[in-house]
Amino acid sequence: MAQEAGPVGAGGGVSDRVLTVPNALSALRLVGVPLFVWLLVVRADGWALLVLMLSGVTDYLDGKIARRFGLESRLGQLLDPLADRLYTLTTILAFAWRGIIPVWLVVVLLGRDVFMALLVLALRRVGLVGLPVHFVGKAATFNLLYAFPVLLLGEAAGALGAVARPLGWAFTWWGTGLYLLAAVLYAVQAAPLLRAGRPGQPPTPAPAG
Repeated sequence: MAQEAGPVGAGGGVSDRVLTVPNALSALRLVGVPLFVWLLVVRADGWALLVLMLSGVTDYLDGKIARRFGLESRLGQLLDPLADRLYTLTTILAFAWRGIIPVWLVVVLLGRDVFMALLVLALRRVGLVGLPVHFVGKAATFNLLYAFPVLLLGEAAGALGAVARPLGWAFTWWGTGLYLLAAVLYAVQAAPLLRAGRPGQPPTPAPAG
């Protein structure tokens, strides 16, 4: 899901390079977004699931390669979370349109992301650009990212769908609960900083989650 905070400043090792393997993988993920939506709309669920799984693989690889070979770039810092957000947004909207998940769940997840965006903006007004990531937020993201493909598998007929459906909803409920709890914890972290009206200790970079 969405990152809990924006990237913290341009740190050492972050370059202005554009033509890198991690950036190419992130761009490929972006290209896959409209294809993924179209496949869901035409109910080609098997192909849609394949695109979603490939997105997850490239998401892992671009970060791994960037860190391993020192290929972090400012463009990559933009493309990677953008692709994550687009896949998340299009997935939950398409799932709601298909009736796979209820509309109220979409409202809850998007409302939480709007709250977090407003919280980050408020922190920036007092000179901070993020909060240290919390393990609850990482656990929430893990559950929700697994929930989407498993819920899609749950649409299959027969034994596969019967097994995948409750498993997908288990991931969904746990992920949603932790996602909301993480927002509360971040708000508790931010409250004293906002009341003070000045930066505290410099926050650590916050990865997705």
